[in-house]
Amino acid sequence: MNYLRLTGFLLLLLPGLAANAQSKKKSSGGGSGSGSGYSTGIGLRGGGWSSGLTLKHFLGSGKGVAIEALLTTEYKAHGGRLTILGEKHIGVPDAKGLQFYYGAGFHAGAYQGRYYFADDRFYYNGRNGDVYFLKGNKGGYYYDETTYLAIGADLILGLEYKLPDLPFVVGVDYKPFFEVFHGYTGFYNDAAVSLRFTF
Repeated sequence: MNYLRLTGFLLLLLPGLAANAQSKKKSSGGGSGSGSGYSTGIGLRGGGWSSGLTLKHFLGSGKGVAIEALLTTEYKAHGGRLTILGEKHIGVPDAKGLQFYYGAGFHAGAYQGRYYFADDRFYYNGRNGDVYFLKGNKGGYYYDETTYLAIGADLILGLEYKLPDLPFVVGVDYKPFFEVFHGYTGFYNDAAVSLRFTF
């Protein structure tokens, strides 16, 4: 699986990135200036509707503003999506390393039609088989292998904690999103846990 190869590659890269981050911190005499304790984080996000890679980068303003990109797979719909979010981070008083954040953004993805409309499927050989049909407008069923484009808007609300003396941040988030797919519109609730390596 491609995610396993990518994860292995990232694990090979981590020691070099950690050494580079430590040398930069020593030479600059501090962190990112955003209050987050890091400038960039890359890692994995595991959620209900979407799981995959997460990359968060704080802008140089020092005001706790970050851009997050999510490259995730929609395993139920046999597809994937790219999500871009703008986020505002606010430190939690008396809890060093803990931050609350909120934001909004958009996404684009592609999915196979016969897997996306899960509620309107007919299972030819029962749920153990891999033969599915979609219910048509006239009540009949048809086989749909076409891949369609989907676009949508996202909100995000989260909490993250930068581990002291370790280059990792752990986060939880709630990311509801609205999506338009092949004439169908829907609203989805997505929650996830993230682990990012920071530098």
